[in-house]
Amino acid sequence: MGDCLKSLQESKGDMEEAFVILRKRGMASAAKKASRGTNEGAVGTYIHAGGKIGVLVEINCESDFVARTEDFQELMKDIAMHIAATDPRYVRREDVTEEDMAREKDIYRSQAAATGKPAPVVEKIVEGKMSKFYEEVCLLDQPFIKEQSLTIKEMIAQKVGKLGENITVRRFARFKVGDPVWTVAQVKAEDMPTASAE
Repeated sequence: MGDCLKSLQESKGDMEEAFVILRKRGMASAAKKASRGTNEGAVGTYIHAGGKIGVLVEINCESDFVARTEDFQELMKDIAMHIAATDPRYVRREDVTEEDMAREKDIYRSQAAATGKPAPVVEKIVEGKMSKFYEEVCLLDQPFIKEQSLTIKEMIAQKVGKLGENITVRRFARFKVGDPVWTVAQVKAEDMPTASAE
């Protein structure tokens, strides 16, 4: 309540601006906690209507207490449902394989070069298309299906601000009946914080 009041005062009563201020504070709070270890958490599931698509997702936090809160459980369900709907291939940009990145850049560079544009413009086009590629295949870069103005990363940052602990998506698996290929993605082990640091 105190944060809401402060943001309303800061925005001089403008509700939209107050919401933006709260979101920025949540992101700042999340950035401070990003290096802290997340060795607790839970595995969540989502089965799409009719039982045709199923998702398992592991989301980690710093304490078992937070993992059992309603907010954490709601976040886990929302992310599992999002994965079922969008079928991302990776958790984060850093997890995209060198081969996939090189292939996509090569395709985009060839397409842009075929337009006859100069090399610096071609590289800008490739950069823009790679951002779109990450948004399509990386969970944290995707707009949340229930709130398109918010990425999954921003949604997690809001929960970090609210719950006061670092929260990370460690891995997920998505299965679809009849599909011979299933998606399994995880964060590179060396990139996960393991020790708590205040």
